[in-house]
Amino acid sequence: MLRRCQGIVQGRVQGVGFRFYTRKVARELGLGGWVINLLDGMVGFEVEGSSEKVEQFLESMRQGPPMADVDRVVISSDLASQAPAYQGFEIRF
Repeated sequence: MLRRCQGIVQGRVQGVGFRFYTRKVARELGLGGWVINLLDGMVGFEVEGSSEKVEQFLESMRQGPPMADVDRVVISSDLASQAPAYQGFEIRF
């Protein structure tokens, strides 16, 4: 069973390499999904994989890269999934 989460990261998360950090973490964990800068200054993401790996990913999002200042990570959707929706993890523009 796969876990698929969608959420946002709030704080100083744009202009600090957050999307590239997110992609690196997701790829190291073997997760699928995407990350994007939002117009309101937050970063949005969707991630999919084993529950354990998704939890590790979310913990990394709470930390962020060195120049970021994460206030909080808000999960808007957290579902179980039967089949993978993504082949890899990408930065969306």
